[in-house]
Amino acid sequence: MSTPGTADSPASPPLFVTTRWSVVLAARDPAAPGSREALETLCQTYWYPLYAFVRSSGHTPEDAQDLTQEFFARLLAKDYLRVVTPEKGRFRTFLRMALKRFLANEWDRWRAQKRGGGRTPLAFDTNLAETRFQQERADTLPPDHLYERRWALTLLDQAMVRLEREYATRGRGAEFLALKPHLTASHGEIPYAEIATALAATEGAARVAVHRLRKRFRELFRQTIADTVATPEEADAELRYVLEVLSRG
Repeated sequence: MSTPGTADSPASPPLFVTTRWSVVLAARDPAAPGSREALETLCQTYWYPLYAFVRSSGHTPEDAQDLTQEFFARLLAKDYLRVVTPEKGRFRTFLRMALKRFLANEWDRWRAQKRGGGRTPLAFDTNLAETRFQQERADTLPPDHLYERRWALTLLDQAMVRLEREYATRGRGAEFLALKPHLTASHGEIPYAEIATALAATEGAARVAVHRLRKRFRELFRQTIADTVATPEEADAELRYVLEVLSRG
């Protein structure tokens, strides 16, 4: 059994591999193998920023829930990918453009029909989404700014989930819980002696454990971002943009 911070981190794959979004773009035909599954996974992961966009655009909670469901129903059923161009190939940009087009062109038609058309292609916890929206007072930001911030925070959340899963898989869930509060702390604020006590390890081992946790989180954050773009160059640019959005507070 390894001591905290002494085991090697799992081998990190290259930053840019074949990502879900690149699979979708390479196979614009929804019937292409793997394309629909990749798109569904991305939609399941990043739907909340769109819900927040619709809510902050002035729609009621009930309408926002149904509009978000209907938008994804049409996204998965129709050839929306035809509007994606190389300079607008980021999944973040594609979703926002497609949603705006849907709201502008389909709102009246959709409202005249049975709400949602009875279709629920993806299972979203829309009740929890509204609770979250209210707690965040998300309606204080313009819809576009809110969308960008929620997108960036969702990327962070996904990276954290992946990190926690890695530690749990390796039987180090307790270590993760002890280290997690210090993931974003400045180096001068990290209580290594307290961490060492919590981990029943030396202070030196605690320092190594914190360093490896932070390093692995950065790697997973970059991989999470890369999964929403189509090229390595876009991944680097998207990382810079996401960090800029997060720095706005």
